[in-house]
Amino acid sequence: MIARIQPCLWFDGDAEEAARFYAATFPDSRIDATMRAPADYPSGEEGDILNVDMTILGMQFLLLNGGPEFKFNESVSFQVATQDQAETDRYWQAITQNGGQESACGWCKDRFGLSWQITPKRLTELLAEGGETSQRAFKAMMEMGKIDIAALDRAVEGVER
Repeated sequence: MIARIQPCLWFDGDAEEAARFYAATFPDSRIDATMRAPADYPSGEEGDILNVDMTILGMQFLLLNGGPEFKFNESVSFQVATQDQAETDRYWQAITQNGGQESACGWCKDRFGLSWQITPKRLTELLAEGGETSQRAFKAMMEMGKIDIAALDRAVEGVER
């Protein structure tokens, strides 16, 4: 079944490697199909993997081996809502190891240059409360790389709700 709309991610020849990484990292993820180029194209040859259709966290994606012309940047990222610190830590480590990169406020990049926001649901809940609770949670988050749920809770302790 072809999705009516789905994100297309542009890779420079490593779409299949990226697909294997995402399928191994996130639950409800799998490679659904690969398509080989039926003829030579500017950045590849007939028979090369042209694209990979896959599911990441239950959402359909197309990974395209488009060539070196375009690179990922922070203007597009994927936010993953995590249940607890263990899940946050697991995703953060998988994404940042082997060539990935840590950033601020729960943001990181994988080795392919794609930006991710690893966001505990607890952070979202605290920010949604408004008032002093959200202010304290926001201030604490702004000083973090990977989000630390216990540190967020300590930051908002003593706030009347």
